[in-house]
Amino acid sequence: MMLATKASVLGNEKRLLILQWLRDPHGEFPPQVHGDKDRDGICSVYIAERLGVTPATASAHLKLLTDAGLIRPKRMGKYTYYHRVDDAIVALGAEIGGL
Repeated sequence: MMLATKASVLGNEKRLLILQWLRDPHGEFPPQVHGDKDRDGICSVYIAERLGVTPATASAHLKLLTDAGLIRPKRMGKYTYYHRVDDAIVALGAEIGGL
């Protein structure tokens, strides 16, 4: 994905909040019934609730972040869990810094 496209993904406050929250999943989200926060990530349902949006709206934001390579999904049953990809975020920062 090109830098301009990745930068546009970050041009949304809700997507920035998702990345910020996923940095500290234990501090930002309640306990999950299923899925380990460290191993599996945070359930999209919790992300939608925290954002105050519908699951469909959260899903659209999560898809853009996934396509940009900034988060990674893990499907478990009927739910999808998300983790930050810190290496990709650092690389994007370096790419922006090199302009």
